[in-house]
Amino acid sequence: MTSRKSATKPVQMSDDQQHVLHQYQDTDGHFSLVRNFRLADLVTIMNGVCGSLSVFSSAHYLLTKDIDYLWTALTLPLAGLMFDFLDGKVARWRKSSSLLGQELDSLADLISFGVAPALLGFVVGLRTYLDTVFLTGFICCGLARLARFNATVALIPKEKGKAKYFEGLPIPSSLGLVGILAYWVKKGWIEGQQGLPGGTVILWGEAGGRGEVHIVSVIYGAWAAAMVSKTLKVPKP
Repeated sequence: MTSRKSATKPVQMSDDQQHVLHQYQDTDGHFSLVRNFRLADLVTIMNGVCGSLSVFSSAHYLLTKDIDYLWTALTLPLAGLMFDFLDGKVARWRKSSSLLGQELDSLADLISFGVAPALLGFVVGLRTYLDTVFLTGFICCGLARLARFNATVALIPKEKGKAKYFEGLPIPSSLGLVGILAYWVKKGWIEGQQGLPGGTVILWGEAGGRGEVHIVSVIYGAWAAAMVSKTLKVPKP
């Protein structure tokens, strides 16, 4: 039985791409990878830093109930978006881009615009078993969205230029979800205060069981479906 890797046809790379990959493989030393980072790569990593700090701020809020931690967690993904925009400008300014930078960008986006918004949903009150299924689906759809984007970019011939639209919602659009959560926090519509809008419904079993779900969890489900949609076309700015 062959594995997926052995059964998949390898992607042909240009000489420039192979040269870029060899510079990471052929360099010795404990910090050789860091030395090979470009300025745009460091800016991209700052996007991941913002997402990671948002996750930890959410955890601090769960431990302390200090609302300042929650507002910090809500603000940091926006800071991550600023770095996400900036890294492309720096790469064009420096006239340097790399396959490593593309992978860093996707990984940082997954943290800032996938994991962090999902955890924020949990923090404000989406904590039932089915709620976490919606949140997990949201993260996984974001992961699939980024993987498809990377594969699509690699398949577009350079002479054709960039595509004029996104297939499905780009994952940074999840800041719209973060904005909704921020509004709920301002109104006090969160766990421990007035509770989430719409309350819960029980699909099976008893209250507090695995069949209970918050109605607003559907928002995360719809967003996840929009990210992996093949038919939804979103014009690029």
